[in-house]
Amino acid sequence: MCSGNCAKCLGVTLIPLAIICILCNILLFFPGGNVTESSEITDEVFYLGGILGSGVLMIFPALVFLGLKNNDCCGCCGNESCGKRFAMFGSILFAAAGAVGAAYSVIVSCVAINHGPKCFTTFPNGTIYNLTYPFADGNYLSNRTLWDICGGPGDIVTWHLTLFSILLITGLVQIGLCAFQVINGLIGTICGDCCGCCGSS
Repeated sequence: MCSGNCAKCLGVTLIPLAIICILCNILLFFPGGNVTESSEITDEVFYLGGILGSGVLMIFPALVFLGLKNNDCCGCCGNESCGKRFAMFGSILFAAAGAVGAAYSVIVSCVAINHGPKCFTTFPNGTIYNLTYPFADGNYLSNRTLWDICGGPGDIVTWHLTLFSILLITGLVQIGLCAFQVINGLIGTICGDCCGCCGSS
């Protein structure tokens, strides 16, 4: 497969993943699906890992990858395939930037999952205490009975864990795709698209 075609496939894949990350981060601003005050929202949501890291920073590389196949192969200072080689080299830089953004989202998601959600804690007698982080070092991940400590807003633990897990998995996939494009870009830079498709004559 030509390196340009391969990059286009990666771009088509990255755009929906970026949209998913943006939507997940937006949903996290509504704990348990409820409209709440900002003080009731988990701190890591405001780091915008899904909106900026795996979202906006991933859109630009995706658009670059989509445009590679349409770049002119020839006519760069009289050198055949120079234009395509330069475009493939540029895609490496955009892929690296996308990987950094996705890595930021992954780190934020890992911290958020380990930290747990901010919620109203409850005592066994049902009395609601103050808004705090009741979990420590991800202890709630292996002990579901601890989830009962959170009295809201909504089903906050499930909401928090599900959305940040989606951001984590999606970010890892994006890193893998960007890393693949770095390799693909190196091949395209060295060999040219389709290993010299313009210079065969």
